[in-house]
Amino acid sequence: MSRSEMMSRIGPRNTTPEMKLRRGLHRAGLRFRLHRKDLPGKPDITLSRYRAVIRVQGCFWHMHQGCRNYRLPKTNTAFWEAKIARNVERDAEQAVCLSHLGWRVLTVWECATRDMPADDLLATVIDWLQSSTETGEVPAPAALGRN
Repeated sequence: MSRSEMMSRIGPRNTTPEMKLRRGLHRAGLRFRLHRKDLPGKPDITLSRYRAVIRVQGCFWHMHQGCRNYRLPKTNTAFWEAKIARNVERDAEQAVCLSHLGWRVLTVWECATRDMPADDLLATVIDWLQSSTETGEVPAPAALGRN
């Protein structure tokens, strides 16, 4: 199977990291909407009560710098560099738009959903929701030091 075929099978919604976070939020009694079409970028999770959105980002697709899961392919590098750079640019534009609309934005990286225990991940997200911080990011604990 070629790289193009493999990459085309990765969907934008209901990914494993997203589902893991959604299950935890639901178990904690938090209710949310998914992929709201009326908001820039159709954020993965929207919590209207907290006026917050959570974007679950794949480390490869959104260039998670310093993460062991982000590595440019050795073939067709120029294509992948441009494609991923545009994703990062679009993420920044959408975050600014959401902020201007009065929404707080949390980015949860794929590696965090893998490497952090589910309870720790959920506690981190809930702490951010209950804070007044406008933006936030949840990287994996390893991404903070070793990588």
